[in-house]
Amino acid sequence: MLHPRADPEGMSGRYAHSQSCEEERGFPDGKVFVTKFTSDRLLLFGATGDLSRRMLLPSLCALDAEGLLDPKIEIIATARSDLDDQGFRNFARESLEQFLPANRRGGMATFLNRLRYQPLDANQPEGFEALASKVGTPQEGLSIFLSTAPSLFEPTIRGLAQSGLAGERVRIGLEKPLGIDLASSKVINDAVSAAFPEERIYRIDHYLGKETVQNLLALRFANLMFEPLWNAAHIDHVQITVSETVGLESRVGYYDDSGALRDMVQNHMLQLLALVAMEPPVSYDATNVRDEKVKVLRSLRPVKTGETVTGQYRAGAIGGQAVPGYDDELGKDSDTETFVAIKAHIDNWRWQGVPFYLRTGKRLPRRTTEIIVQFRPVPHSIFPGRSAKMAPNRLVIGIQPSENITLSLMAKVPGLDRDGVALRAIPLEISMADAFAGPQRRIAYERLLLDLIEGDQTLFVRRDEVEAQWEWIDAIRAGWEEQQLEPKTYTAGSWGPSAAIALAERDGVTWHE
Repeated sequence: MLHPRADPEGMSGRYAHSQSCEEERGFPDGKVFVTKFTSDRLLLFGATGDLSRRMLLPSLCALDAEGLLDPKIEIIATARSDLDDQGFRNFARESLEQFLPANRRGGMATFLNRLRYQPLDANQPEGFEALASKVGTPQEGLSIFLSTAPSLFEPTIRGLAQSGLAGERVRIGLEKPLGIDLASSKVINDAVSAAFPEERIYRIDHYLGKETVQNLLALRFANLMFEPLWNAAHIDHVQITVSETVGLESRVGYYDDSGALRDMVQNHMLQLLALVAMEPPVSYDATNVRDEKVKVLRSLRPVKTGETVTGQYRAGAIGGQAVPGYDDELGKDSDTETFVAIKAHIDNWRWQGVPFYLRTGKRLPRRTTEIIVQFRPVPHSIFPGRSAKMAPNRLVIGIQPSENITLSLMAKVPGLDRDGVALRAIPLEISMADAFAGPQRRIAYERLLLDLIEGDQTLFVRRDEVEAQWEWIDAIRAGWEEQQLEPKTYTAGSWGPSAAIALAERDGVTWHE
């Protein structure tokens, strides 16, 4: 029996294929539909855009070079650019030569021969029939990666459905931004869900494809030493920092409409927070992991006045090079925030009373993404004397640019201790690149594209997660508007406005830098 939103042509239509890879899942209304299959067609929308050049094409080529793409899979690209197959292959070759290391380009010619191209203006419905003809008839299924402007989501989904490209054996990956607030996000999700059920929608947050982000789950749930301490009784606070040295680059229009809160906190940072704070899932699968994440997001306490700081960078220097201010780069005055710091709380049993300090910004001193778990001090020191000053244990999880885990422990300084035991915090550091010298360091999109093709939703974001994130973010923005909050200025190359330092220091906390 088909799902109510199945291919209008039915099982006898464009995507009536063998059932060898299927997994049927039941629903209260008794209907079932196929959720498990490996696609032998991949359709890339926005294929001539910056994301495709830098991430998607290099990721696919690297997967192909390692034999991780099925030899039968065909890759069809589409965008507004008026190219033919060979023109797009030339475009792809230039992208790979620029953005993929030479040692990962093995068999590039074979990969390029997989590529086909069909120009399409999503606002012209008649173009989708030609696209469907170019896609042809998959033997197993079709995966679609949609990377377009938000204004094109609705006409694109409508065109896919009307041309038979939204059938039962089709799944769709959605690249952000998925709206600018809860209301617009619901409009987009409603449009997508009109043609695709949730089990075939893959919302992408590329941070979830990063190795160390997934290693956070392994650290917590595969090591007995951490989980018993992972709670308010033993953890003082958590810091999450996502800092960038770049300014606007090519994202001028998008970023000024978005700002740091929507661009970074709503998706990447809240996903990191959820992974840090979630309860142990029953198993590592899409449903159980995402169930636990959404519980955390729904437990976020509304942010109060004085628990956020916003900023906007002015001219300064990064790495010894002078850089302009945000208003200079933009070419006009703007009240868009390029920096935000938030003191967040999770109102549940595990985390009651533990503050989560979130900080992100552009034109900061260095590019880094890291999570700091600060444990509480020991309740009583048995070591007397000034030289035995205790420091609480701290766990630092580095996500980028380097992937590493550092745990600081107190240790005795070598010596005769005539004046008492001398103690010092020492780091136990694990560099993932050194610990696992064999495996290739991957682009995050490699894993996500492969999971999309093979049908694993674990590292993708569910609709209720997205809406819980937006609900919290919208409340913060409403508070800013009510308070008529304007971003404080900070010099490029600094760690943001001084008020962000005060946000933490009034609680006796120092940002990890």
